[in-house]
Amino acid sequence: MTAEDLASLLLRRRQTICVTGRREPGAPSAVTAAGVVVLEAELADRGHVLTAELRKALCGLRPEALAEAGKRLLADVDALMGSDRSLTPLFGRFPDAVPYEDAHSLYTTIVLARLEAQPHQPCMACGLPGPRPGTVRAVRSCGHLVCERCRRASGDRWCCEDCCQWYDCPVCERRYETGEPTTPWLEPVRGKASRGGEVLRVLRPGADLAQDAAAELSALLARRTPLPPQDHDDLFLLLAHTDAAGAPGWLPDDIPLRESKALVLGTLLRDPDGLAALRPLLARYLTTATDVLRLLAVWSGGDPDLLKPPPRMRNLPRPLRRELLGVLDGLPFAYLAEDLTRHRAAWKRAGEILHPFEPAHARRHPRTALAFAALRGSAVTETLLAQAALHEDHVRLVGDRLRLTTWAGQVEAAFRAHDAARAAVLLRARPGELLRRLDQLLTATGASALEDVVADALRETLPRTGPGPLLGALGRMRVRTAPGVRRVFFPRGRIAKAYAVPDDRAPLPARTARRAAELLEAEAVRRLAADPGERYGTAVLDAGLRDLPVPFAERASAASLVAVPRGSLLPMPEEAGETVRLFLHWMQPPKVRVDLDLSVAMYDEHWRFVGLCDYTRLEYGGGAALHSGDLTSAPAPGGATEYVDLDLPRLAKAGVRHVAAVVLSYNDVPFDELPDAFAGFMAVKDEGRREGGGAKRRTRGRTPYDPRAVRQRFDLAGAARICVPMVVDLVARRALWTDVTLGTTGTSHNVWRYRAGIARAGRDLTDVFVPPDEYTPAGRATIWDLACWTAAARTDGEVCVRGRADGELWAYRRAEGEPAPDFAIRVRDGWRPDSVRKDAPLDGGRAFLALLHADLPGIPEAATGTMYRLYPGPSDAAAGFTRVTAGDLVAGLAAGSTAGLTAGSPPGSGRSG
Repeated sequence: MTAEDLASLLLRRRQTICVTGRREPGAPSAVTAAGVVVLEAELADRGHVLTAELRKALCGLRPEALAEAGKRLLADVDALMGSDRSLTPLFGRFPDAVPYEDAHSLYTTIVLARLEAQPHQPCMACGLPGPRPGTVRAVRSCGHLVCERCRRASGDRWCCEDCCQWYDCPVCERRYETGEPTTPWLEPVRGKASRGGEVLRVLRPGADLAQDAAAELSALLARRTPLPPQDHDDLFLLLAHTDAAGAPGWLPDDIPLRESKALVLGTLLRDPDGLAALRPLLARYLTTATDVLRLLAVWSGGDPDLLKPPPRMRNLPRPLRRELLGVLDGLPFAYLAEDLTRHRAAWKRAGEILHPFEPAHARRHPRTALAFAALRGSAVTETLLAQAALHEDHVRLVGDRLRLTTWAGQVEAAFRAHDAARAAVLLRARPGELLRRLDQLLTATGASALEDVVADALRETLPRTGPGPLLGALGRMRVRTAPGVRRVFFPRGRIAKAYAVPDDRAPLPARTARRAAELLEAEAVRRLAADPGERYGTAVLDAGLRDLPVPFAERASAASLVAVPRGSLLPMPEEAGETVRLFLHWMQPPKVRVDLDLSVAMYDEHWRFVGLCDYTRLEYGGGAALHSGDLTSAPAPGGATEYVDLDLPRLAKAGVRHVAAVVLSYNDVPFDELPDAFAGFMAVKDEGRREGGGAKRRTRGRTPYDPRAVRQRFDLAGAARICVPMVVDLVARRALWTDVTLGTTGTSHNVWRYRAGIARAGRDLTDVFVPPDEYTPAGRATIWDLACWTAAARTDGEVCVRGRADGELWAYRRAEGEPAPDFAIRVRDGWRPDSVRKDAPLDGGRAFLALLHADLPGIPEAATGTMYRLYPGPSDAAAGFTRVTAGDLVAGLAAGSTAGLTAGSPPGSGRSG
């Protein structure tokens, strides 16, 4: 991994730049100063601004070092936004022969347009948004964004009494004179069209490449939920960058995610020094037989997810073989034997390199030899027979062959015999399985309320369950009272597929389901309140988080610009004249023609097919949907790009309710064989239109691809040929982020051929993730639930909710003696607030922020705490806040762990959003 690759990774995850290169002694030269202005203009055009510290560091470089750093930075930003595929050179003559005044004019124009569209912009001096809209303004003449706090801190100066006043810009430290006793601000031109209304992203200076990389590596290793493909790749790159293979003392005591654990250990063991140092530590990290199998898969060049084990296992050094056999033999036999049966084929190949039946190994590790013999159905021997007698509850003799009696088989037998009491006793041994089968167990009891046997089992096992089963059971309890709901399954895999079947089970009684949900929520709040050290004085929550389900099946999530959980509801453009522009770009491998097609399928409110827009029909509804034209190949280096513009109001008037965006591989080449392929959507302005019908076309924006207008961009990956990233509801003006693939047969794929399958998938996913009204919960726990539980359990002062009413914050305070779960329900369900505020009551204490957009104004510089946000914004620059992901919020629910939020990412870490 090169330093450039590491710098790109840190820019994407932390929005930091480590400035290196030859320094300029003394004050910056005129060429360097002009070059920094040009760089600021180019970055602003891409939606980014420099903080004062980073700008000062760049001004200290020599011109040639600045040119190199600027080109690399712009290339990384373009790669992040998806605009690096353009053939237009970036800074081809930077910084020589660049007109300073033109760059300065461009920069101020862009900044003023941003201020006009979105008054909550970051101050470039302190990095924080202003306390109120409009308090961050552009300084005359340089155009740098400065808030009133920093302006007052820099001070106004007078050359003499009642004479002219001057002002030092706290960003570039230039002095400007004015004849008036007021700060000279540039005012936006009212009525000037703006491209979007997004908050500029703040770029901050990094401490050191190695130090920042170590912080990111620690944050990823602390994650407790499956890593999406992008995070998995980043973890691999960061491991390749570490130089501590021979001294693994930097490893944390616990790596919660088993796949990450296997990736780390397998990577370090490949180094001879790492092998000698790590071998004594394996027993501490490998706690199940599947952990050993994951390690063997990574050792052999495979992936730790075991979805596709390597076809051939790599030989092991004898010391490592003895260590792994010892780990297996130290496990309880019942768990060891069942783990082996879960991956039969892989374990049979693993047995070829572990050699468990060698006489020396069989004598030293008899339980391991017995488990492998039962797995393979080996003929019994006297040694095996004697060992089997010690485990007669789990091993039986059939003829002269050994067979396993599994725990799962006993549970199934109990349910088939309608013995709910026996099933409950068995499920108590494995709390996670109890919650996964909770609705089945409640149905088997046949009671109108929780049977004592089930209630007792829940009270005993809930403190030992993991966050995933807890949240999954809660989501099911919320919808199991409704009859006729289809069940949707997302099988484990590297691509996201959804299967739906009719739910012919009898619905649970409302009282039973409600009581079970109350027990689950009370357990979640209890765990979050268990850490006395993680307390907050204030919490600010966005009500819009109720549209974001808790992430699931992240192994199959597409690497994207914004880490949106599957099933989220995204707002579509509301402003008149804005158009949703879908885009697709791909490049084919050498000597292979690849024809991808960007298409949309349109349906009415009953999911009846009404039309399409693709290569067979470039226009729909008189230009309400408009295709850019079909490209049938994408040779390197330029590739190919297709667009589809959607005028949502006109489509709604044409009788369309649902619009499904679809990407298809026409000639059946899977996405994972392409060297480059991504898609997404923008919100662009119509800059004019031609009236009339027929062959006349509406005139769209001048630039087809505008990185500033990109709302989402995701990679096309996996062995799939059809991807349905989102479904837009034109009446509700929101999109359901589906991120699923469809099965295919044959070739010549097009949207007309799969219109029925797209409709079924869209309807089923809408039923699962979109509640019929704001008072009815969906079938999944949401990030809003997590935020409300965390705030109720850990906040001593006010919990403020924004988004309930325009410009108001609904404030809640926990009453004396009020249980924390009841307080969480008051906040979550929008009960009457205790008071209504205009500004967030943040002070210099600790605060918990759970935001949809990181644009909370009025954050004091001394404030500290924890922040979750979906979309980036100026609040990202709040140095005292630890940024956490949705996975970190889920990790706070880990049984026996109270460090879910404190183990999150450092300030500014995580994907850029």
